[in-house]
Amino acid sequence: MAEIIEIPVELTHFKLPEAVQERLQFLLDRQDAGEVLTQAERGEAEGLVELAEFLSLLHLRSQRVIR
Repeated sequence: MAEIIEIPVELTHFKLPEAVQERLQFLLDRQDAGEVLTQAERGEAEGLVELAEFLSLLHLRSQRVIR
């Protein structure tokens, strides 16, 4: 049986802080330019992408519930 988790409305407005978004973009731009990221940079980028995806999913699901 699926469990219902209530999410405070305030959490649905979370997004990556601008400096964090800029760092992620910097890492992705370097990778797209063919530069090899260090293992730490790859881990950082992957974690930030996962966080950004989670926040987007949280926002989308909250919008669906509100409607």
